[in-house]
Amino acid sequence: MKNSASGGTVLDRVLRILAAFDVHRRQLPIAELSRLTDIPLATTYRLVTQLTAEDILTRYANGTVGLGMRLWELAARSSPALSLRTAAMPFLDDVQAIFRQHTQLSILDDQEVLVVERLSSRNSVVNQATVATRMPVHTVSMGLVQLAFQPAHIISEYFTAHPRAASMSYPGTGDINATLSEIRKTGYSMLDGMLDDGTTGAAVPVFNTLTGRNRLAIAAISVVIPQDFDQRSAVIPVLLAASRGLSRSLHPVPDTP
Repeated sequence: MKNSASGGTVLDRVLRILAAFDVHRRQLPIAELSRLTDIPLATTYRLVTQLTAEDILTRYANGTVGLGMRLWELAARSSPALSLRTAAMPFLDDVQAIFRQHTQLSILDDQEVLVVERLSSRNSVVNQATVATRMPVHTVSMGLVQLAFQPAHIISEYFTAHPRAASMSYPGTGDINATLSEIRKTGYSMLDGMLDDGTTGAAVPVFNTLTGRNRLAIAAISVVIPQDFDQRSAVIPVLLAASRGLSRSLHPVPDTP
């Protein structure tokens, strides 16, 4: 795709415009969008007009713009995460019915945790993760439990790209290497107060195969609960049962003759 007159391809600029919106910035004035994306105002107006015409963006009565419904339509039609979410929903529903707190499904994508689904109840504790948000892998249980079950070179690449991870302190284990080792030994992650005081994040991996020493995590099922949760001792067994059920659903064992 051609470079624009002021540098960068048109595709690059469109992607920067779309990426400017998040859970905290659902609607933006065009001038603010221009500033955030470092795209000239006139070019931003032109691209917004074109994207609005295709319902990729929506223009609101107050003059701001936001993401359009066609993006959701296209993603829901063909997203690789859709089949995973569809398979996981019965198991997420079971976990949510038991604990009535935040129940989440996440994957690793481009060295970040991407939340694919979240079920919550009215009285759920505070939780910074919402659907389609990204979080640093080393800051949350659902990220650590997936990183622990990746090939060694993937873990090494993550540390290289995120040197601050090595200085993180983790309750009970200390540094990140000890934490990942403990997760590989136990098969789960359960950490208190990583993002919010008074909360605990617990997560288990969903594997790419039911058996074998070279299993890799392809997703995580997690919950966020109060630190003094009265069902705390049941959390990991329930999550592990859900993970095994989802793994069997994704990778059914063929009947033996």
